[in-house]
Amino acid sequence: MKTRTITRTRTVPHTVDGDTEWIDEEYTVDIPLPPVDWDQRVRVAVTIGAVVLVTASLVWTTASVGALLAMSTVAFVAYAAGVAFDATWILCMGAEWLLRYDPERAKLPRKAGHWALGISMAAVFAHGYVFDQLVVGAVGAAVSALAKGGWTIAMRVHARPLDSRTQQWVTKRRSTIAGQRAMVAVRRELQRDLAAIEAERIALDPSGSADPDQSGQDEDESPEPPAVGPMTVKDAVRTAKDSGITDPDTVLRYVRKVADANAKLSTVERYLRLAS
Repeated sequence: MKTRTITRTRTVPHTVDGDTEWIDEEYTVDIPLPPVDWDQRVRVAVTIGAVVLVTASLVWTTASVGALLAMSTVAFVAYAAGVAFDATWILCMGAEWLLRYDPERAKLPRKAGHWALGISMAAVFAHGYVFDQLVVGAVGAAVSALAKGGWTIAMRVHARPLDSRTQQWVTKRRSTIAGQRAMVAVRRELQRDLAAIEAERIALDPSGSADPDQSGQDEDESPEPPAVGPMTVKDAVRTAKDSGITDPDTVLRYVRKVADANAKLSTVERYLRLAS
């Protein structure tokens, strides 16, 4: 059995002049090597081979389509456009891989990848046809097909298919989490809207009274500002300015209501200058 030597550290007592301290001591130990994982090695080899095929196809298609398009446009633009032909189906396969646990959503990139591959092969064959090299065009078009086939095999090697029940569980779990993430954005948007409404209310009625007839009421009886959620002084100043409020005193009153009751006028003025 094969082994390898590694260095470890342990704590041991060490005494000098009758005083003992715990110190670190290094020591070596031989541990058995795990058996060779040939499945993993073959999996890596398949992946590397697929990457090589895709790279070769991308280069060949770019050269062929670029030469074809260069007949009617600038060479730099022609070869830049040539990249799009193979890059499109490569991107589609990447999207298909990311959606491998959502079969319904994976159907679109799979179909789009097939169409993109067909267009890419037709463009490469057209290059050979225009230059009276039909065999070169046909063989060159086959390069893209072989590359896509190789990458499809590599994806199947790495794929872990789910049974129907597990697939439904994953779909429902993903839907629940996606809904929670969406609500974060919705709540943030609602907070911004409520903050803008409060800023406009203060701008229209700096005294804090929503009804001119109630201006004589005690301050304690004035309506409370709506709950706009936690805001920083900087965000409150930006919200007030976006609502058209530029008077520092008015902005300060708004900031003290929705952000910090102890906010200073100098801080508000500084943020107003930065926001302008």
